[in-house]
Amino acid sequence: MKSPLLRRLLLAGVLTGAAYNQAQAQADPLKFGKIDELDLTSKNFVADSTAPAVVLGDFGRTRFEFNDGQFKVVFERVTRLKILSKAGYEYATVEVPLYHKGGSEEKLLGLKGFTYNLANGQVIKEKLNADAIFREETTANITTRKFTLPNVRVGSVIEYTYQVLSPFTFNFQDWTFQRDIPVRWSEYRAAIPEYFDYKMLMQGYEPLEVQERNQASTQYTISWSPTLEFGQRTSGGSQVVTPQVTNHRWAMKNVPALREEPFMTTTADYVSKIDFELAGFKWPDEPYKPVADTWEKIDEELLAHENLGGQLNRAGFLKEQLTILQAQHQEPTARLAAIHHLVRSSVKHNGTNGMYASGPVRRAFEQKTGNSADVNLLLIAALREAGFKADPLLLSTRSHGRLATNVPLISRFNYVLAHVELSDGHTMLVDATEELAPCGMLPPRCLNGMGRLLAGKNGTSRWVELKPADRILQYSQVNLVVDEKGGLSGKVHQEHAGYQALAQRERLRKLGEKKYVEELASAHENWSIPKYTFKEQAALHRPLTLDYEFAATGAEAAVGTIYLSPLHDFGTEKNPFLHENRRFPVDFGANLEETVMVNLTLPTGYELEEVPKGMVVELPEGGGRFSYMVQPGSGTLQIVSRMSLNRTVYAAEEYAHLREFFSRMMSKQSEQLVLKKKS
Repeated sequence: MKSPLLRRLLLAGVLTGAAYNQAQAQADPLKFGKIDELDLTSKNFVADSTAPAVVLGDFGRTRFEFNDGQFKVVFERVTRLKILSKAGYEYATVEVPLYHKGGSEEKLLGLKGFTYNLANGQVIKEKLNADAIFREETTANITTRKFTLPNVRVGSVIEYTYQVLSPFTFNFQDWTFQRDIPVRWSEYRAAIPEYFDYKMLMQGYEPLEVQERNQASTQYTISWSPTLEFGQRTSGGSQVVTPQVTNHRWAMKNVPALREEPFMTTTADYVSKIDFELAGFKWPDEPYKPVADTWEKIDEELLAHENLGGQLNRAGFLKEQLTILQAQHQEPTARLAAIHHLVRSSVKHNGTNGMYASGPVRRAFEQKTGNSADVNLLLIAALREAGFKADPLLLSTRSHGRLATNVPLISRFNYVLAHVELSDGHTMLVDATEELAPCGMLPPRCLNGMGRLLAGKNGTSRWVELKPADRILQYSQVNLVVDEKGGLSGKVHQEHAGYQALAQRERLRKLGEKKYVEELASAHENWSIPKYTFKEQAALHRPLTLDYEFAATGAEAAVGTIYLSPLHDFGTEKNPFLHENRRFPVDFGANLEETVMVNLTLPTGYELEEVPKGMVVELPEGGGRFSYMVQPGSGTLQIVSRMSLNRTVYAAEEYAHLREFFSRMMSKQSEQLVLKKKS
């Protein structure tokens, strides 16, 4: 039975209250409508000259109200920005997502905005108009309110303020301190009554300027009307309650822009922010009530879902085709590959990712198209029908963000593929969405940490590392002839394997052979490619090979000295790590290996001024190796360049070593050979 106070909390129609709150009592860092006129000039923004805009201040706070018989979350925000270039105009358009479910919805209240411009020494202030506010239905449960500030130009200061009133206590407002533009000041305050228990998940690499927490008391007066309870009429009345409130204050100062960098998953994994997850309730005179999910509860929910677990044994309609494949392929891995080919060639991935099928997997088979779950749940069902132990493995793709195994949230998942246990004890992760990927190759988007195996009644669900079975492999053998004019001609044999083969097959399908070769030639100065041959285009388990002949013209007459950088045209194109520092890991997804062998024939009567020296560069702890080997001959020279990266992920602390590794490799590969005519 609920306590009298709890019943009144649930039945109360009116609640008013005030709390002494040190965090709330402190002066607000941003006052809407009061700007510093110096911000309309360029004096304060010399250091930010390359940024399209700067956040001058971003201030938010969340508190609780109680009305209409329930607690509600009130979020308030004030934001002010400076526009520094035309590229910054996009920051004048703001989106506010609002959640709704059933008959309840979040409401946007008190929206106001201004644009400030300086004209002839005077500040011109323009108000956000109602006709610049729009409504979009983003998903089944999210409505987005979008607005654009008026008359924005280079040099403008814009600001806006609003409230979000939410009946969903589980949807406590998160806060992001960092953006893709510099932030001068970002502050968030939260006042949380003792009735609510939230997990607070802080991430990012920027330090907090302020982190405060203190306790205070809130005084609420609960008023209730007469009502009929257990057959007896109770009288109306009121009661004062004084729950403890925890006041939090966090702030960051001069936060740098978070930029996209090579070999990262998504900026959402590294942005400085704080998230909130409702863990439980502690009502007066009641035991603690946890509400947070556990992974075990999530496992059960997913396996019971009609469009996930409900589709795992529904491939009976494929029995005839599967029987034929089983008879043709006795060896388990060959049979698995044949079933993978059947599904991959029968249902085309429509480009949409998800963990739930759009409907029965049979319908996707008949329509010959579907989302990633349609394809891969059909694959699991077909494998089970053929006698394989196949189960769904849930994951988060790289663009969706890193999956935190210590935070049980179903929303962390957005993809499903097949986990197959073979009779010899080996396991395979199998995905059938990529038309040009062989059986056992995970799409690059899936190479993202850990996945959750849903084993059902016959096993134990667990975490599985999403370790790629393939590498990024490229091999080039170049037979290069130099003439006395400095012209080049040669034959090249290239092999692309693993993920490099997938990338090049996709590029070849998109461009076609002719345009593929034209782009290859145009990337090199004065090149022509008169002959070329592609092999193994359809043999997905084999390297894609390209053999071609090329020529590059030299001077009009013979020259006494020829300068040549043969690896410049065939080695790594550029150092991907241009920035001096990096705050987050480098994630290649898979191990990388690149080999280039150049057999150089010198023109008659010429010799090398100096034979280049060999080189070996190694990353600490066996993380990688680059070698440059030289073998001179009579009128010839062989150069072999090999680079291997032995780990998929390198920590931020290793970035300096990795950047130096690539820098030294690029420098060596660009090294000039000097050929001189013999006297």
